[in-house]
Amino acid sequence: MRLQPIIVPGWKNSGPQHWQSRWAELLPHARRVEQSDWEQPAPAEWIAALAAEVNQARSPVLLIAHSLGCVVSAALPVPLRAKVAGALLVAPADVEREGAPACLRAFAPIARQSLPFQSVVVASDDDPYCQLERARGFARDWGSRLVVLTGAGHINAESGLDDWPQGLKLLGALRRRAAWRVTPPPERIAPIPARPLSQHA
Repeated sequence: MRLQPIIVPGWKNSGPQHWQSRWAELLPHARRVEQSDWEQPAPAEWIAALAAEVNQARSPVLLIAHSLGCVVSAALPVPLRAKVAGALLVAPADVEREGAPACLRAFAPIARQSLPFQSVVVASDDDPYCQLERARGFARDWGSRLVVLTGAGHINAESGLDDWPQGLKLLGALRRRAAWRVTPPPERIAPIPARPLSQHA
């Protein structure tokens, strides 16, 4: 079954050298969430923009989120979660950490309920915006598989990942698991023809 990739960037968007931007060119049919203000994120607006993309999708959704985009993805309204087949949640931003910018702290508290779809959290052991133990906690609460990278920082353009082949492999494995678990739409049932009236009524 074909899945609809939706790329969910974080604060200040993902520049041209970010793996998310590269994947937008590599993945067929990928869509990208656009926000009206990347510098001053507003929780309600950011969640609504993601919700609109998910709602418009004509096939089950595969979320590809980075940083604040992970927090937004975890906060997706419950009725829309049935349309999501899987989520790759890379370098979730700890908006509750001490010293986080005020515009990010507005996204606290981070939604911690279990996600009803396949998900993978990818974290780095030296991410300046999220300690590894916090990322472990997010993965545990969301019911996600955890993959830990060594020395990858915030897993962004500065990490020197280029197309990030390892991430594409993780996405491929997630896609296979997600597609296997998605319930296909019911086949259309042909209308039952009306029985002819008996001639001997």
